[in-house]
Formats: sequence, C-alpha cells, structure tokens
Amino acid sequence: MTTVLGTPTVDGVREAMGALREWQRDGAPMQLHAGDIGWNYRFGAPETAAVVRTWSRGGRILAVGMQDSPTLLRMTVAPEAFRDEELARRLVEDVSLPGRGVLPAGEVAIEAPLGLLLHDLLTEEGWGVDEPWTPLFRDLAAPVEDPGVRIETIGPERAQDFAEVLGSAFGTSRPSREYWHRMATGPFHDDARCLGAYDGRGEPVAVVTVWSAGPGRPGLVEPMGVHADHRGRGYGRAITLAGAATLRELGSSSVRVCTPSSNVGAVATYEAAGFVARPEVRDRIRTA
Repeated sequence: MTTVLGTPTVDGVREAMGALREWQRDGAPMQLHAGDIGWNYRFGAPETAAVVRTWSRGGRILAVGMQDSPTLLRMTVAPEAFRDEELARRLVEDVSLPGRGVLPAGEVAIEAPLGLLLHDLLTEEGWGVDEPWTPLFRDLAAPVEDPGVRIETIGPERAQDFAEVLGSAFGTSRPSREYWHRMATGPFHDDARCLGAYDGRGEPVAVVTVWSAGPGRPGLVEPMGVHADHRGRGYGRAITLAGAATLRELGSSSVRVCTPSSNVGAVATYEAAGFVARPEVRDRIRTA
C-alpha cells in the first residue's frame, strides 16, 4: 500500500494527537509530543490544523509533522516504522518538493528523533546538522519534592499572569490572555495544566504548562518561563518541580523537555529540578 501525505481538518487533528500520545514511550528518543500541537492551539484551531501533516498507509497514521515555522518541520514516526524504507523515502520526497506543501525551497530544517531511517537518507541527500539541543528527562516513579513556593493553577482568572510572565521570560509582547484562552479550548487541554509560582507579595514570578500523554507515558514541559525581574532566585526550579508533580498526579511515568544546549541557564535549571541530560541532538538542515 502507498503512503499518503495529508493535511487534517480541524477535527482530524485529534486523530494525529491521539497517535502522538500512543507513540510516547519511556526510553524512546525525544520526539514530537501531542503537547507540542496542544501548545500551538494558542494561535487558533484552523491555524493549527493548517500546519499539521500526516503520513498514512491503509488508513493508519505512521508519521506526524508540525510546521513550527514556515521553514521548520518538527516530526516523528510510529515506533514500529522507524526503519520503514517506503515511509522514509516518501518523507524525503515530500520534504524535498516544495509543491507538496511540507517545506518551501531554500534553507529549511527538520527536527526528528534519533534512530529514524530518514536521517540516513537525508545524509545521502546532502542535508547537514544544526546547533545542538539537550534533551532532559526525569523519572516520576518517586514523589516529587516540594517546590517551596506558592503554586496556583492558572485558569481564566489568572490568564493575564500567564501572559505577562511568559512575555517577560521570552522578551516578546506576543503572549496575551487570548493565547491562553485559545490553548485552553484546544482538543488536548484536558490533559494539560498551567501553573504559576507566586512570591511572598503575591506577584506572579514563573509559569509552566505541562502536557500528559496519558497514564504510564511521558509528559512534556512546554513552555516554562521566569519573569525577567525575578531570575536567579530559584523560581525556575520551583515551577518545574510543580509541573513534574502535577504530571505525576496525572499518571505520567516521566517528564521530558528539550532546550538549546547554548542556553546553559535553562539546562542547569532543569538539572536542578532532577532532570537528567541525555546526549545532544541536532536538527537536520538543508542550506540551499
């Protein structure tokens, strides 16, 4: 049977996210998570559906991708199809031909988990590698230590806190209350939690959103940020611990995150919260 490339409808995104949930395994390499698509819902449902791509065979999804930007595709493959040659060759063809609507001509990048046959074929096609990222993991079999600060669940009444802290953390004016509301109405938000850390004066100092893939599967931290005025006081560690504890309550077996290796402060923060760094990974890049 032939592998078919598709762009799902708004309702069809649920099926893609369901596949991503099933593919999350402890011990598996860092890969696209349903929470990554869930976080993209801050832009709206139609906008999210427009950037999702699926590859199916016989009506079954074998690969899912998300255009994180017009020139960056984040993707993963069903565990049993990591070395599927027909699928890998179809993926290379689809990312190489701009008319397929996956990536444009020129400089582009692909984030894909280690172990895919796709990497071997991209190397044969002359693709290079980009700057390193560090995956970090924490097992959740044991209880998570107390964060030591006041933690609140971010709901509609605290959406502005979420927007202000995240905007300050990442130096952008884009986050807004509307971001939070659109994300919260997405098809995966029932398995997500937004948390805020507050200082002794009641000021929001850090936020995190965590995404469960269901009981017994790895959860995701995306995003986490500390307000620029409150850095260096342990709030990043505290809010990360709170997120890990929440995922454990939701039944997650572990929690994972990936951050640029050049962001040594972020790597140190996650390690301080009990995460263990795994070998670095790199996006694949086509420079021409």
